Formats: sequence, structure tokens, C-alpha cells
Amino acid sequence: MTNPLLQKFDTAPFSKIKNEHFKPAFLQAMEDARAEINAITENTEAPTFENTIEALEFSGQQLDRISSIFFNLNSAETNEEIQKIAQEVSPLLSEFSNDITLNEKLFKRIKTVYEQIDGLDLNVEQKTLLEKKYKSFSRNGANLSEDKKKRLREIDAQLSKLSLKFGENVLAETNKYEMHLTDESDLEGLPEGAKEAAAQLALSKGKESGWLITLDYPSYIPFMKYAKKRSLRKELAIAFGSKAFHGDELDNQANVLQIAKLRFERAQLLGYKTHAHFVLEERMAETPEKVHSFLNELLEKAKPAAEREFKQLQDFAKELDGIDSLEKWDGSYYSEKLKQKLYSLDDEQLKPYFKLENVINGVFEVAEKLYDIQFEEVFDIDKYHEDVKTYRVYDKDKNFISIFYADFHPRPGKRGGAWMTSYKSQWKKNGENIRPHISNVCNFTPSTKSKPSLLTFNEVTTLFHEFGHGLHGMLANTTYPSLSGTSVYWDFVELPSQVMENWCYEKEALELFATHYETGEVIPMDLITKIKDTATFQEGMQTLRQLSFGLLDMSWHSVDPTDINNVKEQETEAFKNTQLYPDTPETCMSTSFSHIFQGGYSSGYYSYKWAEVLDADAFAYFKEKGIFNKEVASKFKEHVLSKGGTENPMELYKRFRGAEPKVEALLERAGLL
Repeated sequence: MTNPLLQKFDTAPFSKIKNEHFKPAFLQAMEDARAEINAITENTEAPTFENTIEALEFSGQQLDRISSIFFNLNSAETNEEIQKIAQEVSPLLSEFSNDITLNEKLFKRIKTVYEQIDGLDLNVEQKTLLEKKYKSFSRNGANLSEDKKKRLREIDAQLSKLSLKFGENVLAETNKYEMHLTDESDLEGLPEGAKEAAAQLALSKGKESGWLITLDYPSYIPFMKYAKKRSLRKELAIAFGSKAFHGDELDNQANVLQIAKLRFERAQLLGYKTHAHFVLEERMAETPEKVHSFLNELLEKAKPAAEREFKQLQDFAKELDGIDSLEKWDGSYYSEKLKQKLYSLDDEQLKPYFKLENVINGVFEVAEKLYDIQFEEVFDIDKYHEDVKTYRVYDKDKNFISIFYADFHPRPGKRGGAWMTSYKSQWKKNGENIRPHISNVCNFTPSTKSKPSLLTFNEVTTLFHEFGHGLHGMLANTTYPSLSGTSVYWDFVELPSQVMENWCYEKEALELFATHYETGEVIPMDLITKIKDTATFQEGMQTLRQLSFGLLDMSWHSVDPTDINNVKEQETEAFKNTQLYPDTPETCMSTSFSHIFQGGYSSGYYSYKWAEVLDADAFAYFKEKGIFNKEVASKFKEHVLSKGGTENPMELYKRFRGAEPKVEALLERAGLL
């Protein structure tokens, strides 16, 4: 059988790949990578940077590509068979990775080179690579005794299976729930577009009539925001908030406890106090103590504002509908009503100006004005689903920069949320600059029979956000793949994405793409003013919410979790200083908190807020010089976007900005000063 994954290919050969190709491809690629490692360890010459560090860096590239294709499909276009393969290959990949980091001969060679670091004539990027390679071994058990190495392998194999299982349960719970409404009065308050989408969804799921509401964001959010019937909002909110918290076969409580305990045991084995101490050693924040003080300092600034906003919302709901106790399922609904009252603005007024295709062209145009790159949609690149759009990216001299995949709508085999990923990294070798293949995956409101896909303003900022990550990948210009693109400290990775969101609030940028989908009229100035005015609406409450997620993450990872045996109680304790709404006993966030139990954000959720400080400070520089100022943009491109993880992020930031970031820029933008 000729396996397409084991042939030479440039872009991923999706149409040729069948599920049965994956496991044999993984096994073969691991064998090949082992042979490459063997060649390094059996080399009789003295260890050098070239024959050891560089050789290791460029080993296993076929395996990396197969992994990126497979795990991206498992997120964006999965099915039971793919999930089963994931459960089989994940422990094998963990074991393979451990075989490398626990390989004594290999570590000995790396250590020999590392001990000569000051005497070698290395540039900054080479030095960073050497330090990272040495640390990745020492931080992952290379110095442990044999019995401890054995235990480390067991833990890693268990963790890889548990996090997959966690994600599968969340997806299954999301897909399982349906609210089928047959009485039109149940939809009172819902905009026409949302009603039409719900009717279309019901038909697509084989219902003969009625409307279907699900836990996918494009269905869930409009219902929570506009549906007048409180009992239905309550039912939906509880279904959403209790994902994988039902004590059945899809329950994640045991998985959460096990993941937290295994991570702690792993950190202790490696000589760290907690999992957070282990993780944060390689972050800008450095220690759990620094993260706690950062979160608590913001909490102190935001809490008085949040409490004022919450009281205003409570009073408004009481006055409007006689609501005595404001509950979680009332938040979006009354916030939207209050926003309309204060600013005469709601999402429905804005959506006609944000047709998906126009927003895509808009984000491309913003990137072109800033970074001199052009996007050309092409139809000759293989893709994994017909919804996916493919582009070739060029610079102004028509030099090829990147492939870009964009996948924007929800479907059953796709997990919720929005993310950026890559199918191929960027690197330089033998005088050739190998360019990256980058993808953005989102879950936006789909088109209906009568309307194209019209985005809410929140979806517009999400698109810009993920595209910012995309630019970090596309504009990468480093020598080594493991230092390229978004391979940076986790609390720095959100800077390129979050800074991009700022253009969504600026007249100069909005006028490029925000035109009415029917009349072509450019978004009126009064709407732009209102968008800016509402940018700080309930910012205190929003900040408190983000901080609560960061504190919940740290409550699992910066302590010894050995004695924790009740997920809900642990969570309630973590939320006590940020809680505004009464608790709902039947909901639990941890059991579906995929960022920290399935994604890479464990001990890292604070980084969204941390990066907001960076992005507010960075955008203040753009505002000062002009939001399309070429000098500022090229500095950002040169020192941040193209440099990846080649240097300490604070050094890169200071080179762009001329100074360290100041928290005041964020507080001022958020209206919290």
C-alpha cells in the first residue's frame, strides 16, 4: 500500500489520506526518526553544535508533519474512528518523546555542547536553541534515576490519554444536547436571522418542523442574549455550564482530578514544587507568586468597577421585569438590553455591515497596509472539508510567503471555539527559506437561505484575533523550526493576536471593509462612535470573569492537589473573590475547561490578561504614530512577528517599543483608571 503520508508532499494531501493510513504512517515515521537519533548518538566524532544540536533539531520532520495533519483533523474534522486512532497513537507518541528526552547517550552529547556554550561562536538564535534543547531534556527527566524515569513515562502516557478523553467527552456533550422548540412564542425576542438559522438547523437534523438550539456558540449565544423566556434561557445555560458534569459515562470529574494529580506528581519527580512552578519557569511571568500578584493587582483595580456594573445591571433587570435575583442565565440578556438603552446599539444593527467575506477581505487589507503582504484565493490546494478556503500569500515583490487555510463554520466533527494552527513550520536550511502553512479555524454564524454569513461584532474581533496568530506564523523568519512563528513563551503568544483586535475599533480600518451587505453603504460614523463607546461597557465585569478563569487554573496547578476530591468544591473556593452571580450547584466549569485540561494553557490562562498589558501598550504606540504607520508596523514585524522564540520576549518587546510595557495603558483602555 502506498501511504500518501509517507510520500514526499508539500501541502497536506487530504483527499488521498484515509483513516487507515494514519497508524502505519505514525509507526514508520517514528522508526525513521529513531534511526536519525541513533545516527547522532552513534557518531564517533566529538559532539558539536552542528552534529548534535542542529542534527537533533532537523530530525523527525516527517513525524512532525504527520502529527500536525492528524491532530488538526482530530480538532476540526473528527469522527469516532479518528478519535480511536488518537487514543492508540497518543501514548505511543508520548513514549517516543520520552525515548528521546530520556536517552542518556543523547543527553550526554547535548550536555557536552551546553557546557562549552560560552566558548562557542554562536549567534543569539543558536544560543537560544542550545539552551532550549538542554532545558527540554533536563526539565523532562534526563537527570533522573532509572526508576523515576520509568514512572515519568507512565505518567506521560496516562496524561496523553486523559486529556484526549477529556476533549472527546466535551465534544460528545456539546453534540448530544438539543433544544427542539415547536411553539414560535418560545422564540420571542430572537432576531429574524437567528430564528432562520434555528429553523435551518432543525431541518438539517431531520426535524420536520420547529427550531433547534444547540450548545454551539452561533446557536447558543444569540439565544442567551435575546430570548425573552427566562425558563428556556435557564435550561440552556445549565446545559452549557454542566457539560461533562452529569455523573455518567461522559463525566469529566475523575479526569480533572487525575490530570491535576498526575501533573503535580510529574512536577515533584522533576524537582519542582508544583506543576505551575514547572510551567512558569519557561514563561515571562516566571513564578506562581508573580502570577498571583499580577492577577490580584488587576482584581483590586477591576472589582469595584465590576460590583458597580453588576448593581446597575441588577437594578435595571428589577426595574424592567421585576427580577429579584439576577442569575447567570440573565446576564447576557439584560446586558444586551442595558447596552441598547445606554448606547442605542445592538449586534443586530451592526451585523449587516459585517458580511464574512468582507471581513476576511478587510483583515487581509489591514495586513497589506501594515506588512506589505497580499492574499490570493486559490483552488488548487487540497483541503479536508469543502468549507475550507485556501490562499497563497505573497510579499509586495511577489515572493511567496505562506499558504493560509481558513475554516469558519461549525459542524458536528469540529470542536467549539476558535484557534490558529500550522501544517508546516518555517525554517531555513542549505540556503533555502522553507515557508509555512498556517490555518485559522473558527465557529462563526453560517449563512442561511435568505442571508449570507453576517458576523456579530464579537465574531469580527475573534476573526482578527486568530488572524493575528496567523500572521505570527506566516511572517516567521527564523533558522530553526522549533523557534519559529508561535513557538514563543505562552504569555507572549497572545500579543500578536490581541493587538490585531484593536483595528476593529478604528474608523480608518472599519471603513476598509464594514459595508452594508445589501446597499454597499460604508458603516455610518455614529455606529463607529457607538462601537468605541461600548468597548468599555461592563469592562469591570469582563475583567473579573477573565481573572476568575486564571485563578481557577492556578487553583488546580499551583498547589498540591493530592487531597482535592471534589471538583465543584475546589472550583467554588477558587471563584469566591470574583463571584458576582449566585452559584448554580448543577454547573461546573472545570469539567469542560478545555484550555487547561486539553489545550496548552495549564498554569497559563493568566497569559490572556498578561498579553493584554503588552497589546494595550503596543497599540498605544500605533495610535501615537498612526494606526497604519509603516515605521511602527515594520518594527513590530521585524522584532515581534518574524522573530518567533529566537530571543527572550521582553528583549524583543523592548526593541520594538523602546521600553518595558506599562499596565496603565491597559487600565486606561479598559476605563478602569
